[in-house]
Amino acid sequence: MRIALAQMELSAEPQENLGAAKDVIVRAADAGADLVVFPEATMKAFNTGRLDTVAEPLDGPFATAVRAAAADAGVTVVLGMFRPADVVERDGKELQRVHNTLLATGPDVDAHYDKIRLFDAFGFRESDTVAPGSELVVIDVPVGGGEVRRTVRVGLATCFDIRFPEQFVELAQRGAEVIVLPASWNDGPGKVRQWETLVSARAMDSTCFIAAVDAARPGGPAKAGKPEGPVGVGHSILASPDGEVVAQAGFAPQLLIADIDLDEVPRLRKTIPVLEIRK
Repeated sequence: MRIALAQMELSAEPQENLGAAKDVIVRAADAGADLVVFPEATMKAFNTGRLDTVAEPLDGPFATAVRAAAADAGVTVVLGMFRPADVVERDGKELQRVHNTLLATGPDVDAHYDKIRLFDAFGFRESDTVAPGSELVVIDVPVGGGEVRRTVRVGLATCFDIRFPEQFVELAQRGAEVIVLPASWNDGPGKVRQWETLVSARAMDSTCFIAAVDAARPGGPAKAGKPEGPVGVGHSILASPDGEVVAQAGFAPQLLIADIDLDEVPRLRKTIPVLEIRK
């Protein structure tokens, strides 16, 4: 299976991000990718204004355009967007919350996942503006062509979900061989190290490949390490089921394309049967 990790620097403008994403989808398809994974909040970068003003339903123009791009390219795409959720009261004000959604689309794929674990940490309260999801999602992604065509079970998770091992174990128990993790990881001292550690740990917990795609760090290495919002620190990682790094990006925007051997999943699950022992 060939996976493209699309580490983009995100802007405040959905149409700008959409145009960049469509270009990446074509490039990834031309490189033979089966699956293209974008960051969380690809629709609109965090810390760039209200999310409810850009949120759209799953049949809105943004998601429709992504679906068309994936269909035209013949690849499966997982991309972060926002869609309307509910109204809550916070500090005497009514707030229109959104769902932090992963759209999964492509040949024979039409699904979405709403982020379950919200980022109420490090002084932020995602739950003020985002409504939590409640359902885990595993999709079947077509891989290859002709007589060797098969489907791969791919679990969906988002950013702060990574701090909850049980979610990744449950996805594996539901058949996931690969788990994608779009993110907008906030920067600060030690945050890259935490990101790298958590990605490897969740790969070992679930004995799955993890395709963890973060947004690029705005300002690049010169800004890195300074405490700042959930904007992204780059360092997207493709990790193997034993936690080893297959491929990794740096701080800057990058389209990282790598192949994985899916036979490694049953082999490592036989060697390190943590899922079986957990039963």
